[in-house]
Amino acid sequence: MLKAGTDVELAVSAAQAGAAVVRQMYGEPLARFEKSAGDFATAADLAAEKAILDLLRTARPDDAVLGEESGRTGTDGAERMWLVDPLCGTLNYAVRNMLVAVNVALRVESQITAAASADPFNDEVFWTDGERACVRHDGADAELAPSPDSHLVDVNLDPPFPNAPRFRAVRLLADTEFAERFRPRVVSTTLAVAWVAAGRRAAYVTDGHLRDSVHFAAGIALCQAARCVVTGIDGQPLHTGAGGLVVAADPETHAALLKMIQNQVSSDR
Repeated sequence: MLKAGTDVELAVSAAQAGAAVVRQMYGEPLARFEKSAGDFATAADLAAEKAILDLLRTARPDDAVLGEESGRTGTDGAERMWLVDPLCGTLNYAVRNMLVAVNVALRVESQITAAASADPFNDEVFWTDGERACVRHDGADAELAPSPDSHLVDVNLDPPFPNAPRFRAVRLLADTEFAERFRPRVVSTTLAVAWVAAGRRAAYVTDGHLRDSVHFAAGIALCQAARCVVTGIDGQPLHTGAGGLVVAADPETHAALLKMIQNQVSSDR
């Protein structure tokens, strides 16, 4: 078990607090709050974020916080900043689909040093202290073990697409080699990133610029601690160059996906 009072235990507790709200409000008629075209928050997003932030601010009053719904609060230039996504998969949740996640991560200077991603409906919390990667279920922690054996690859099709037309994740699904080697899955929650660390998916691919992303910070940290292969879409160090994310359970799977992505680039020339 983790020591009480540590950053990672706080991340786990905060994710669990948000997940409890998400479970409690599931199925209720929920007010929607428009954010941008095709994007909205529900009353559950706001309530879950409040539960998380109340816990973080009580335990770490000097830390900055970046919340998906409330934005950034705290001292400018703070070395410690919590990244909070209270309900990843809002559209799923709004239509009574249980595929959602609650993400909490702590960035200290440039490193994610503690992170948790909770599955509210399976009573699981995936967590990392930057060295270990574990899942907590029924109060017990088990080490995560990545595996390519499922051949399942999640591809994020949600906008934005900053590298289009050079790269579009949706085109991977039509790639003959992809279909021969993998079985595609399309999800709209970053729980899928944690599944790579847990051995439930072989890989995950998305476009986008993900530095300090409240959606992806926790999942990326889990995969790194679990010793997955984690790069940008061109195989470059994360958060550099074209951006994006390719995370794979093993080098062979990662290399195969990079080759397919490069084929997209070459075919556009």
